[in-house]
Amino acid sequence: MRHPHVPVIESRLPNVGTTIFTVMSALASEKGAVNLGQGFPDFDCDPRLVNAVADAMHKGLNQYPSMLGVAELRNAVSDKIQTLYGHHYDPATEITITAGATQAILTIILAIVHPGDEVIVLEPCYDSYVPNIEVAGGKVVRVPLTPHTFRPDFDKIAAAITPKTRALIVNSPHNPSGMVWTREEMLRLQEILAPTEILLISDEVYEHMVYDGRAHESAARFPDLASRSFIVSSFGKTYHVTGWKVGFVAAPAPLSAEFRKVHQFNVFTVNTPVQYGLANYMADPGPYLNLPAFYSAKRDLFREGLKQTRFKMLPGEGTYFQCVDISEVSDLSEVEFCKWLTSEIGVAAIPLSVFYGDGFNQNVVRFCFAKQDETLRTALKRLARL
Repeated sequence: MRHPHVPVIESRLPNVGTTIFTVMSALASEKGAVNLGQGFPDFDCDPRLVNAVADAMHKGLNQYPSMLGVAELRNAVSDKIQTLYGHHYDPATEITITAGATQAILTIILAIVHPGDEVIVLEPCYDSYVPNIEVAGGKVVRVPLTPHTFRPDFDKIAAAITPKTRALIVNSPHNPSGMVWTREEMLRLQEILAPTEILLISDEVYEHMVYDGRAHESAARFPDLASRSFIVSSFGKTYHVTGWKVGFVAAPAPLSAEFRKVHQFNVFTVNTPVQYGLANYMADPGPYLNLPAFYSAKRDLFREGLKQTRFKMLPGEGTYFQCVDISEVSDLSEVEFCKWLTSEIGVAAIPLSVFYGDGFNQNVVRFCFAKQDETLRTALKRLARL
């Protein structure tokens, strides 16, 4: 039988294979392990939110909305940013609803990065940044955060800036480490960027997961950062509905106009009833204002249990991730340790080395505690063997 010829494609992303998240989730499933690898909740969202979306569907709000996003939702986002961070974004010209934060980041990069432009990423970083820059034809410039503390190293950031630097991506609260940028650090960033034309992509998807009385220092709080920033956030993270894939971008009108040119042709618009449901639900600020208390209780439960192990805990300032140093538990590499932990102990984690371009190994792995207390207790019972 003749096999038809399949044309050969020169890959736009030749180095992208199966991700560690897929590998670890498959292994966890095969071994019956508690999966604290991938970052999503194993509990349901507020039934009021589901009812709000169902109401919108029953009301017939099921056709294309505005390309910018439903006006009610853009207004709600604008009001929230104004109240929390003291900066006004015009809902008509400066806020766009997106199909999740990952789509938002790709769209920003496609809108602003020309072939040969340099984009600085601070490693370890979320795994979409680098392929996004490469697809746009940009050049990735990797600057490490300080190992183990993950605090920004401003001398290294300043040294990485060249006349070709188009953008810098920052992420606070930080995935994978859980580090939260301070006001002083944001002011220092503002100072470094002030004399440049560099755009800031501020990934703030964990904005409502900041603990121990810390404030989330949004780029919106700092006028000279806000004027050059695309701020990205995620309804999925905030409201425990990661599968709905809805987020937003807030940016000054001239930046939003360029963003929307690309958004119009790679997404056009986002799920209508979900947008109306979210707008309705946001009338009550309680769910996002109470999120730090909700997650810090889980963090504290998890950290208390980890004290029974030989793991050394890193600070858990924000996000729903807890990182631990494995040096006193094993001399395996992070990747091999995570495979061993899943197979032999029955708990899946993610190695931090996968968030670095060169696979930098600092003996640190990441657990996700966005789980039911029962799930966390089961995992802790197994980890107590360590």
